[in-house]
Amino acid sequence: MMSALRLLVLMVVVLASMPALADAGRPKVGLVLSGGGAKGMAHVGVLRVLEELKIPVDIVVGTSAGSAVGALYASGMDVHEIEERFIDMDWVSSFRDDPGRAYKPVRRKSQDWRFPVAPGLGVRTDGLHLGGGLIAGQNLGFILNELTRSASLVEDFDKLAIPFRAVATDLETGEQVVIGKGNLSEAIRASMSVPGVYAPVALDGRLLVDGGVANNLPVSVARDLGAEIIIAVDITDPLLERDEIREAFSVVGQLTTMMTQQNTEQQLKLLTDRDILIRPDLEGLSSSDFYEALALFELGASGARKHAGELRHLSVSDAQWNRYRSRVLGHSFSPGLITGVRFDDHSRLGGSFLRQRIRQETGEPLDMDALEEDLKRIYGLGYYETVSYSLVPSETGGTDLVIRVREKSWGPNYLAFGLNYEDNFENETRFNLAASLRMTGLNSLGGEWATGLQLGTQPWVRTEWFQPLDYGFRRFLTVGGEYSRESLSAFDGDGERITEVDITSRQVDLSLGTELGVNGEIRLEYQRGDATVDEQVGQPVAPSDSIQSGSLSLRLVHDSLDDTFLPESGGFAGIRGRFERPGLGSDRNFDSVRVMALGTASWHKTSLTGLLFANTVTRGVAGIENSVLLGGFRRLSAYSQGEVAGEDAVLASVFARQEFGGPFVPWFAGVGFESGNAWSSLGDARWNNLLHSASVFAGVESFLGPLQIATAYNNEDDWSAYLSLGFSFTRLFD
Repeated sequence: MMSALRLLVLMVVVLASMPALADAGRPKVGLVLSGGGAKGMAHVGVLRVLEELKIPVDIVVGTSAGSAVGALYASGMDVHEIEERFIDMDWVSSFRDDPGRAYKPVRRKSQDWRFPVAPGLGVRTDGLHLGGGLIAGQNLGFILNELTRSASLVEDFDKLAIPFRAVATDLETGEQVVIGKGNLSEAIRASMSVPGVYAPVALDGRLLVDGGVANNLPVSVARDLGAEIIIAVDITDPLLERDEIREAFSVVGQLTTMMTQQNTEQQLKLLTDRDILIRPDLEGLSSSDFYEALALFELGASGARKHAGELRHLSVSDAQWNRYRSRVLGHSFSPGLITGVRFDDHSRLGGSFLRQRIRQETGEPLDMDALEEDLKRIYGLGYYETVSYSLVPSETGGTDLVIRVREKSWGPNYLAFGLNYEDNFENETRFNLAASLRMTGLNSLGGEWATGLQLGTQPWVRTEWFQPLDYGFRRFLTVGGEYSRESLSAFDGDGERITEVDITSRQVDLSLGTELGVNGEIRLEYQRGDATVDEQVGQPVAPSDSIQSGSLSLRLVHDSLDDTFLPESGGFAGIRGRFERPGLGSDRNFDSVRVMALGTASWHKTSLTGLLFANTVTRGVAGIENSVLLGGFRRLSAYSQGEVAGEDAVLASVFARQEFGGPFVPWFAGVGFESGNAWSSLGDARWNNLLHSASVFAGVESFLGPLQIATAYNNEDDWSAYLSLGFSFTRLFD
């Protein structure tokens, strides 16, 4: 009896020491998934067939795209859910770092129409610097965090539902790096870091890039982990034919494919007669076809079914399969209560600066939605290359939230650029080239100094010091100086230009403000300066002496538009009261109010945008230097720029836009209707003296803003045509 008991205990110990998913009498199966960009979605189809055949997988090893699919499956995610996630994924956003305009502070939004191009170019005393890749991978990191949320507490990948390894490449040595511990999303991110496209990932003292450089089909890794039979899925790109190698990108792609094919061939030699090699027929599809998910799933499944005869001997009984699936699905991880919030950073601003921006409280469950919102807002400040998080078990029980930030290696001073153009093909062409330098982290509270320069038909220079008064940036002080030159035209009743006037303005200003959430801001500003009317051509309409200005203004702005130029959601609302007084240093004595409301909504690929704008002088006379200028593209389009001018003005417009084309090369077309006018006094406004303009437009998006061509017709039987680059509605409020 005692011998039988000892034998039973021995059997229990032996079984307990065996890997969690290995069943007695069944060979250990290793699944090896190669890299291949978008074609990696074919792996999901293979997984579907393996489940149809009831084939348990005991080890998963993946490179690049294979690591992403493999990690999700190894974490216990159902194949059907993996398919849904990939179908619904916003692939375009994974190739952008910017989490969206909604996460930028209002002060940045107010100038992003002028400087839309931020190429990741930094300035330091030792020269200009670029980032480690075209894309830092911030949005990709957010996507991977979301996909691997259920395994966020797992630090040892052997403790996933299925033991897993991701393969990356050491950028310094070229050696393969097998990642089996740490943060799962970070491991995938390192394995997918295509050199030159995504910035390298710093992990355990190494700079890691795409694993395909060293080992695109990691059969050897699965074998080292004890896999007895390997199911290898190879989606390596074929080499291009000579007539397909035409451009620089195709040459680089060919060299990359050569490299991956060489290491893949070496790994294929390690396969034995017992192993199964699946090569789905993906001809006609490329590593960039991210929106062909359904086709890739089916092609992967078809490729696996061709090997059904070889695979079937790995099938198990219904009872074994149910036990296997129960074990896989039973691996769930819950973070529980957050017992601490820590910061893994080496930034100049430090943990106090970051803690003010994280709303997660200790002793409370993790609020994942709020956390991701907070991280996106931190990234929107523009200081960090990546902002991420991980969850680690606390020594006192529960879970610690660790926030990781990596300062931009090319900072802390950044260049941005812009260009805008407007031509009515008749009597007005406006062209402006702009650049700015933003110096950040100038003190412990995050002081900044920004200087912008615009050259062209509307010269402009502004320099401004932004000083937060607390770590949260909620209260701030700005000191600035500005120079601008604006051309005004006067027209007669027949629409003929009778004079041209250049107005040069100079000012210094001091403002005190506070943020109202991420989308709101209120400022009280004192401004002192002067304006001169220069180079009057034609009939004189204004004195040429210098006009002194001195004013107080109160400005309240809400800006939740999702895009500077072509918004599809959100809105803008602003109101500004200005009080010009001799006691403040002004030659004028007047009060004015400016209001603007802009809203937009979208259905499928159709967007509707409505605008209301009004400016009125409620007391005194503002003078020509304070005139509101209408006319020009989308400001009564059928009239020339500045043809409609006055101290008081009203404009109402609505635009409908339909998008066409694919996600990478979209174009659009639409119609608009505008109504408004300008008067010397709002009391002169009448329904019968409103001006109307109807327009038809089409365009394409570019990195400089939308390039649009339009034609417009007004109620005076006049036609106009426009070519515009970089138009933004919010410019009207400035």
